Amino acid sequence: MKQAVIRRSVRRFAESEIAPLAAEMDGTAVFPQALAAEMASLNYFGLEIPAEYGGAGLDTLSAAMVIEEISRVSAAMGLCISVHNSVAAYPVYEFGNASQRKVFLEPMARGEKIGTFCLSEPNAGSDASAIETTAVSRGGGYVLNGSKIFVTNGGASGLNLIFVLHPSSRRRKQYSVFIVESEREGLEKGVPEELMGMRGNPVCPLVLHDCHVPSENLLGEEGQGLKIALASLNGGRIGIASQALGIAVASLDASVKYAHERYQFGKPLYAFAGIKALLAEMAVRIEAARLLVYRACSMRNDKLPHVRESAMAKLFASETAVHASKTGLQIHGGYGYTRAYPIERYYRDAKVCEIYEGTSEVQRMVIARSLMSE
Repeated sequence: MKQAVIRRSVRRFAESEIAPLAAEMDGTAVFPQALAAEMASLNYFGLEIPAEYGGAGLDTLSAAMVIEEISRVSAAMGLCISVHNSVAAYPVYEFGNASQRKVFLEPMARGEKIGTFCLSEPNAGSDASAIETTAVSRGGGYVLNGSKIFVTNGGASGLNLIFVLHPSSRRRKQYSVFIVESEREGLEKGVPEELMGMRGNPVCPLVLHDCHVPSENLLGEEGQGLKIALASLNGGRIGIASQALGIAVASLDASVKYAHERYQFGKPLYAFAGIKALLAEMAVRIEAARLLVYRACSMRNDKLPHVRESAMAKLFASETAVHASKTGLQIHGGYGYTRAYPIERYYRDAKVCEIYEGTSEVQRMVIARSLMSE
């Protein structure tokens, strides 16, 4: 009952406040600061963070529903809160100490500081162990040097989780995570990327040049970087799966609506068996994706291992979003290839769901590895 109320509430807000801005955000590639502030007032930036730190204190399933409903009208804003909540705010809550929760987490949960997860580099993507950004101990803190690319929320961020390598380690490679304020000297943001989709999200590179960070900004312990990254990505994959689910649902809704409105040979499109079959296939895949996402959420809620389940959810939901948007565009015919209908935006937005937070190929590797270890 509680989750049904949450879904209805978020859907009303999304349709009344976000939907009217979605096409403009996509066309101008400008992040809507005023809208983000309004979403912050509704606790959308602290979904799973306890109320004592300024969050909404939701369970994982409820948080996934919020992301799904927002992504249904704007995948770019769904991406913003998904990344902020799952791989920025939550790691600070999970691995941060009392001081870090006070100084960093509370502003994030209130939406005053939007977070990022900075792992990818020019020479490191799916292979996280190949990162080259360094942290050298100096003067009671650390000096960071390197560059990060494709940073979701980068243009609007206030706090950034930076993954680094300790080059002086005499043992095997050691990695750590630092919480770095956007205004800190030595951190510079590059020009936002010209993206195919998700254009309302300010994705940009971050460059660190002799950026001095105090030891108090080290998240967890030195050398825990990959552990924190992998733990965070489990939640991140659920978030992206929820986002993909929202895009898929939007594609189906738009296709059903168009099939009722568009007439060919004197009949509405939905009267043709071929169109019915396409819509039915979309609906079945969406329900299957939803069950995978909700299963992963349930296991995370119960503190059960869910590496395989989050990978399965992310893999299937992202490929379902691509299938649904592509099929929907086909149903729209020539009009689907124009900006007169939103289906072309859904198609552009959906594709990246198969790439970020681990490509579909990486998800298959994760799933296969789990099978081999049984």
